[in-house]
Amino acid sequence: MVKRRVHVAAAAILSSDGRKALIARRPSNVDHGGLWEFPGGKLAPYETGLEGLKRELHEELGVEIRRAQPLIRVHHEYPDKHILLDVWQVHEFSGEPFGREGQAVRWVPLDELVNYPFPAANLPILQAVMLPTEYLITDEEGDEGLFDACLERALVEDRVRLVQLRAKTLDETAYLARAERALALCHRHGARLLLNAEPELLERVDADGVHLTSERLVSLERRPIAEAKWLSASTHDRQQLGQAARIGCDFVTLSPLRTTPSHPEVAPMGWHDFQQLVERAAMPVFALGGMTRFDANHARAVGAQGIASIRDFWKAPDA
Repeated sequence: MVKRRVHVAAAAILSSDGRKALIARRPSNVDHGGLWEFPGGKLAPYETGLEGLKRELHEELGVEIRRAQPLIRVHHEYPDKHILLDVWQVHEFSGEPFGREGQAVRWVPLDELVNYPFPAANLPILQAVMLPTEYLITDEEGDEGLFDACLERALVEDRVRLVQLRAKTLDETAYLARAERALALCHRHGARLLLNAEPELLERVDADGVHLTSERLVSLERRPIAEAKWLSASTHDRQQLGQAARIGCDFVTLSPLRTTPSHPEVAPMGWHDFQQLVERAAMPVFALGGMTRFDANHARAVGAQGIASIRDFWKAPDA
């Protein structure tokens, strides 16, 4: 049986402080009735995602979009249909949202969204809404004092809110000591820390999650950590993106987008191939490889969550 293909535009509408998202409850007489969702609806023929979203939000909530940008595109298979969710993050709007069709609407703190039942197709949107657009990967800094200073500068001056602790040159004892200090710094400034290490180290350092190397990723048969923690992974091709989805990664990096000094022998994929891979990824994807914060909007435009970088964020305080 050929499945129906349904193209839906949806909005992640954030409060002015970025701490809450607006969600709506589906009527009881439709599919997934009673569940919560990000507001939006089906596109009319020949509408673009943003055009359809503007129309839907006016009809459903009485608001006008002023500024929005792509957040994520989600392909989801139901038994009877294929859904494409074209999701936009709305940064500015006019009007006071209310349920013009009688539906319940609610502003919910981002960290409480997981307490609301959503249709399965909305789950990657939850992950994308809670993630920032910039992902710092720490440098292989040998001096501990300088490491702490560089990390704190990124947290304070660049307002980085997601950090991966990468330190392959350290032994386990030194890595754990650095992780404890980095975790305290991150939490002091409202950031989350992921360990680029064996998942078992979460039992010794209560970080916010684990980042898997591509080698660890392909060796796993199931998710190695609890659902309450974040799991990310390094990916480089379609097969690794599929493996990340199978074991339940919350997000991934995809690289190399450009040639990098650390891996000059690896051919970059470029924006076109990157976009093709991201289109079918089942989770948020950060662009990695020669990225700077000035690439973030371009990355979002081709479907990425944002950019991941070492060099663009890792600088001494007097740099």
